[in-house]
This record gives sequence, structure tokens and C-alpha cells, in this order.
Amino acid sequence: MNALIVEDEELAVRKLQKLLFEVKPDLTIEGVTASIEDTVDWLENRRAAAQPEPDLIFLDIELADGQSFEIFERTLVKSTVIFTTSYDEYALQAFKVNSIDYLLKPVQRDDLQRSLQKYESLRGKPVNDPVHNIEKLLQQIQRQAPRDYRQRFLVRQGQRLLSVEVGEIAYFFTEDRYSFFTTHSGQKFLVDYTLDELADNLDPNRFFRINRGVLVTHQAVDQMQPYFGNRLALNLRPVFDKEALVSREKVSDFKTWMGK
Repeated sequence: MNALIVEDEELAVRKLQKLLFEVKPDLTIEGVTASIEDTVDWLENRRAAAQPEPDLIFLDIELADGQSFEIFERTLVKSTVIFTTSYDEYALQAFKVNSIDYLLKPVQRDDLQRSLQKYESLRGKPVNDPVHNIEKLLQQIQRQAPRDYRQRFLVRQGQRLLSVEVGEIAYFFTEDRYSFFTTHSGQKFLVDYTLDELADNLDPNRFFRINRGVLVTHQAVDQMQPYFGNRLALNLRPVFDKEALVSREKVSDFKTWMGK
């Protein structure tokens, strides 16, 4: 069995690779791509070289250059797909393509193992049955318990471990492909989670993801100004030493969230 991983966060790639090697040691990862453009090129180059497509594609839905569903509009995908994402609202659309499963981040070992077992059991059988899959998915969603959002993080400060409550956190951000948070008192800590995982495990009434690299709280937003490209520029407190821009597609939802 071989696979392609499509994911734009390096930490998420490393975690998925580690889980795959634990669950399926004989699985070969043929490649890793980080965008729609790279993935389309990778698949078409492989086809042009008369190389077989991978058995499986682990496909994140939200990529830096758009939603990965666009890949299916731009090239033929014969591989079986397992979606990995933090966003429940894409589930129904995910099952309209040749997907056999839908894993919410952070991907858990047991869930991944079940997906691979499902792939093995369905190998050689038609799996693109949208109506059947959507019915099963709806049943699964109806059985889900209410969300239990993250309340604290265990972080390292020198030789000590600290438990920091989410109420002490002003904002999360990525820097050099790592994730950090800054507290209201100005302390900065490293966390072992991607921004996708954080967005999925934090209360959306308290935290808002303004772009791919920043999650903010209401209290952290000091000022807002219009910015080029129909975006918003934020001044954060404590001071954030990079641009904090609300992406164009999130401006309307952000204004609604700020008014809650």
C-alpha cells in the first residue's frame, strides 16, 4: 500500500506520518504536497511518466491556495481519498468524491487504523456511493456528543511545566512552522499543536481564526482598520510583532463575532 499526503502544515504532516508508520509499517509514502497546484502537478507528472497513482491520498480540505475539492475539478483522481480536516461543514461535500472516510483533526490512532482497515476491506469494490455514504455520515453526526472544548494547556518554562488556562491566553500564532500562544501578561509559550488542531479544539465563541496563522480573543483586539484587498488590519495587545490581518473571506464573520 502506498499513499500521498496533501497537507500544508509541517507539524500535521509529521504527526500523520508517525501515526501511519505505527499503524501500517509497510505503507510507503510516495510524496507530500502542500497546495492545490502542487498536488495537481504531482498527479499529472506521475501519470505522464506512466507511474501508477497512489492507493490512498490523505487530503486536507483547507489548503493555503484554496479548498482541495478544486483538485478534482482540475485533474482526474483515481486514488481512494481519506479526508483530514478540522471543519465539520465540509463532510457532506467530501463524500461526493471518491472518499471512503473523513477524519477530524487531530487525527487519532484508532480512527486512522479503522480507516485503513476499511480501505483494505473495500479494495477492489466500488466505494463512490454518495447517497449511502451521506446517510451513514448523518447518522454518525447525530450520535456525536456535545463538544468539550480545551480548557488549559500544559507548557514548558525552562525546566518547569506550567498549566495555563485558556482564559489567560490572548492569541495563538505560527512562527517558523511552530505554534505559540501569548498570554494577556505578555508571556510566550510553544505548543505542540497545529493551528488547525487548535481551531478545532477551542471554543469559537472565545477564539477566532483571522487567517491561516493567527487565532485571537476579543480581549486581544485593540484596534481595527480597513486594509488593502478588503481585509482588516488589527492591533493586538499584548503587541504582536507581525501583521495581524483578517483575510477577506473572514471579514464579515469576524465583525459578527466581535459584536457578540
